Amino acid sequence: MKHHLQPLLNPRSVTIVGASAQTDSVGEWSLKNLLKGGYKGNIYPVNPRYKELQGIRCYESLSDLPEVPELVIFSVGDHRVEDLLEQAISLGIPAAVLISPLMLDKDKAPYLQERIKKKIFDSGMLVCGANGMGFYNIRDNVWACGFESNSHKTPGKISLISHSGSGMSGILDCEERFRCNFAVSTGNELSVTMDQYLDYVLDLPETRAVGLFIETARNPIGFIKALEKAKKKRIPIVAIKVGRTEFSAKLAVSHSGAMAGNDATYDAIFDYYGVQRVRDMDELATVLILFAELQPVSQGSLVTMHDSGGERQLLIDLADEINVPLTKLDKKTITSLESVLDPELPAVNPLDAWSRGGEDSDHRMARCFSILMKDPNVAIGAFVVVRGPESKIYLSYIDYLKKAHSESEKPVLLVCARQGSGFDIKAITATHSGFPVVDGLSTFLTGIKALFSYRDFLERKTFLSERIDQSKVDHWKKKLARKDIISESQALNLLADFGIPISRNQLASTWETALKAAKDIGFPVVLKTTASGILHKSVVDGVILNISGEEELQESYDDMNSCLGSDVLVAEMVKKGVEMLLGVYRDLQFGPIVVMGLGGIHTEVIKDVCFLLPPFEQSHAFSSLKKLRFYAMLENSHDISSKNILKFCSIASIFSCMIDQLRDDILELDVNPLVLNKDGCVAVDSLLVGVGQEKNLTNKDRSTN
Repeated sequence: MKHHLQPLLNPRSVTIVGASAQTDSVGEWSLKNLLKGGYKGNIYPVNPRYKELQGIRCYESLSDLPEVPELVIFSVGDHRVEDLLEQAISLGIPAAVLISPLMLDKDKAPYLQERIKKKIFDSGMLVCGANGMGFYNIRDNVWACGFESNSHKTPGKISLISHSGSGMSGILDCEERFRCNFAVSTGNELSVTMDQYLDYVLDLPETRAVGLFIETARNPIGFIKALEKAKKKRIPIVAIKVGRTEFSAKLAVSHSGAMAGNDATYDAIFDYYGVQRVRDMDELATVLILFAELQPVSQGSLVTMHDSGGERQLLIDLADEINVPLTKLDKKTITSLESVLDPELPAVNPLDAWSRGGEDSDHRMARCFSILMKDPNVAIGAFVVVRGPESKIYLSYIDYLKKAHSESEKPVLLVCARQGSGFDIKAITATHSGFPVVDGLSTFLTGIKALFSYRDFLERKTFLSERIDQSKVDHWKKKLARKDIISESQALNLLADFGIPISRNQLASTWETALKAAKDIGFPVVLKTTASGILHKSVVDGVILNISGEEELQESYDDMNSCLGSDVLVAEMVKKGVEMLLGVYRDLQFGPIVVMGLGGIHTEVIKDVCFLLPPFEQSHAFSSLKKLRFYAMLENSHDISSKNILKFCSIASIFSCMIDQLRDDILELDVNPLVLNKDGCVAVDSLLVGVGQEKNLTNKDRSTN
């Protein structure tokens, strides 16, 4: 395989600067790991204190080497790295592993890491680190790691890329069911970033799943390209994202910007590219094992079989909490089960098939599991047990799986209700034979949810039915570049230009023009101030609702004129309904993110919204909407038809296409609310900030959030 990272990750020769005989030192393990991994190229230890290390000739310096190696591993203290790196660069060594954190006492600016980074950049050297643990290219026998490690001589189907050293070793070295073809601790990524490693492993023919431990994407453009590549290759990615921080609300003028943050952006990106997010390392390992070892799941849901009624109830509760669908059994399945089960046991899913036990219990359990798996509504099945004494996995359980799989051709697995089978040889062998054994009910259900989610992602429509008028895009690009603050009326016009329904409205600057506007629109109407610089009108009593006649309009206009000025917007009073929100904010790394969900004045408090990367289809908007807490209320409302819920989702799709076309031109946009009622869905208020207006927004403007 040819790849630009080949000199770093699969070098023809390696030198270890600082190789050592000192027990448990980085210098000792750097050499020991290369030998332990079965490295086939030339190895050149460098340390003037030794003539030989582990049977290999040791050299006094880099300049004494008989050839220029492709990779140098620095196993030295921070105070020696700078000079040695300069030597390596001057010799033309193309790649390096930097394990040290690059921190010096009494250092002066520019600090050591900055100096090292510049030298690396200027030379074009490929560097893993600094402040990492190195990498394991297990498929090619290159173990460039300076710390103690387990044996990983059999490459697997999983690639693991981690910003955290423990995020790599805590899985790789603590779980023998987990087999990698490649694992790397990327550290501070002074040159090679996560996206480049991801690009590399996606080209490995063995890779069936990739795990990421992410702090932040240091190369956002490259990261998106790599995710796009994974999507095209249909290789699932499972990620832990740490650092759940929010952008400062004082820097946002919209509700969308105030609610969103760094973590919401990653949620949107993961959703768009089918990345399955998990909460901890147990979940990361389990989900990766399931993706790597099981065949893809088809349509349908989950069945489980148990030898305990209480454990079955626990699974039902957890499945409901985690939102994993359990199969409702077919009538034929129920009849077949009833012919096998003890009379007192109900033929339901999840199934307790043990009851009285007895000599024929193995036969009965195996038969029941096979019957469950042949149900037409089942996608995957699991036998859930508690391990025997000394954490034993009974081989008969694996036999149940094999029999059920042979008869149904569907994926099956064994679940141990508690942790501890990671080094059980029977569990390891079964897992690598396509019958995974996993630990923990919650972790197992999280894995099942990820399998279903990725299946649904692969079936998601990618063709965008919405078409955007390019002349209107060009018109608004010019308008958004201007410095003048954009009014609500103009913001609504933007929506209307792209086909989003808006409430009828007219501008007025006198009592007479306000009255004419009200008569044109028809009472009842709404009166809103259009005074310059007021972004959130309700905060300053700049909105008066449900004005029913001329006299009331006169009074309302006079009051608003005396406090906020004569310029107003007269708009139709839209019939009551559910107030929805569509918004957008521009992430500093990844660009525009669409916010969709429950709107109204309490949006920021309730925060029942989702974050989506534009553009997206109506169907995806609908599936995302269904995940929100308030959707059940929306679905059961007598004032809203299902047709109009889909109408809102169609509007959301059009909105996302508009945002995609104006991604460099809109900083923030709130459409809040869009009123969803029996008549349809109408935008009644909008706040828009273009790139040209950013400098005109004062701190006072921003604080109104």
